[in-house]
Amino acid sequence: MGVFNHAEFQDHEALHFFTDEPTGLQAIIAIHSTALGPAAGGCRRWTYASEADALTDVLRLSRGMTYKNAVAGLPFGGGKAVILAAESAPKSAQLFAAFGRAVDSLAGRYITAEDVGMSVTDMRHIGEHTQYVSGLPQSDGSAGGDPSPWTALGVFLGIEAAVKERLGKDSVNGLTVAVQGVGHVGFHLCHLLHEAGASLLVADVNRDSLAKISAELPVDIVASTKILYADADVLAPCALGNILTSATIPKIKAQVIAGAANNQLSTQDDGARLSKRNILYAPDYVINAGGIINVSHEYHGNSSEDRVRSDIDQIPGRLQAIFAAANETGRSTDELADKMARRLIAAGGKQQEASA
Repeated sequence: MGVFNHAEFQDHEALHFFTDEPTGLQAIIAIHSTALGPAAGGCRRWTYASEADALTDVLRLSRGMTYKNAVAGLPFGGGKAVILAAESAPKSAQLFAAFGRAVDSLAGRYITAEDVGMSVTDMRHIGEHTQYVSGLPQSDGSAGGDPSPWTALGVFLGIEAAVKERLGKDSVNGLTVAVQGVGHVGFHLCHLLHEAGASLLVADVNRDSLAKISAELPVDIVASTKILYADADVLAPCALGNILTSATIPKIKAQVIAGAANNQLSTQDDGARLSKRNILYAPDYVINAGGIINVSHEYHGNSSEDRVRSDIDQIPGRLQAIFAAANETGRSTDELADKMARRLIAAGGKQQEASA
């Protein structure tokens, strides 16, 4: 399959491939839209089964970032980067320097930040070679640094909104939440859920992550192959996407799905499948926008953690509006969220044209 007829290429503005022989860097940067501003989205470092899988991932993720930034009301378009991880090119300052130069070559059309497989230290190395980066360490109380806790906060608030809608409860106290993936975001989310009185079922393919969360919180570990089907009130996917499929959805017991993972739905039909089973789905790019909200405040400067928190507090209201529309129209929540995002993008594009 070629790039231009790739199923996920639709509406992308640009796709850039980068290699650097001395460091072994292989990276793809996808720019889906700059209608609302420069394309912003994290950089993911992952071991893919094939280059084709990496391409599919970055295309889906970049489009999701366009929608996420639009619904969150941020002055950003959508983009994403993936670095193909390989034993021949392990993490190094030199590798991230090469990636930083790649980002810089786009002259601000793409702004990068932390995602799966990356850390604040990695972003610091990238930031030494480009100004188009966010997620750098902060020490004065201003916005910035690791976006994971902010993503977790938004997801937690979104879970509260979802359980109120579907279960009629004002909090997660006494509920069981199954968290798939307890790395960066999942780890912080578990702490928030525990503090609010929820019982936790957790799964992760990384044993170190499981050991860390088990040492800090009372959790029950579930096999990664079974966590989606756990006997829980809420399922919170916080690992990779493409998990809600025609094969998995019929076996899910949770009444609410609300988590941090991007692209949770395998296809557009899967949102309808969840709706038919009366499972309330919180659209991923709506509920997990806390991290990019923090990134936006940091990148544009003159902001504070209090302002970041204030903007993240708007996430439950957006979800409630989508839930209400779903109840009124009978349409799936993901379809309604997509419609909202496209309307905002179109309106923003027209405003940019008018001011040009």
